Amino acid sequence: MSDDPQKLPAAPAEPSAATPLAPGAPAAAPSALPEGELARLTDDVIAALKTVYDPEIPSDIYELGLVYKIDIADDRAVTVEMTLTTPNCPSAQELPIMVENAVASVPGVGEVKVNIVWDPPWDPSRMSDEARAVLNMW
Repeated sequence: MSDDPQKLPAAPAEPSAATPLAPGAPAAAPSALPEGELARLTDDVIAALKTVYDPEIPSDIYELGLVYKIDIADDRAVTVEMTLTTPNCPSAQELPIMVENAVASVPGVGEVKVNIVWDPPWDPSRMSDEARAVLNMW
């Protein structure tokens, strides 16, 4: 697992225990979970993350690019590395709890941990085209 936060691809080509969020990210160690199960869990976790919205922004945290990495351990424990739009974000207390609850609701997921990281800092270039369209940021 890398200490470098990365940007997740929309659909990983080959699921692994850690799903980095950017091209060129180091490859994760192979998972003991069957590939199909890991792919399903990854897709379901991403779908759950897409239900979490920053209360001040009408786009979900995944499309905003706030999620840097998802790690699914062999025991199905999930660690999410994410950031906030600013260190002074008014939602700093509630967003990690919302993320934890959303991911914990995914069938088959074990313990959930959410880590807030500040490096690299978030900026609008991390947003998906979908988020840019919602926010009229073309």
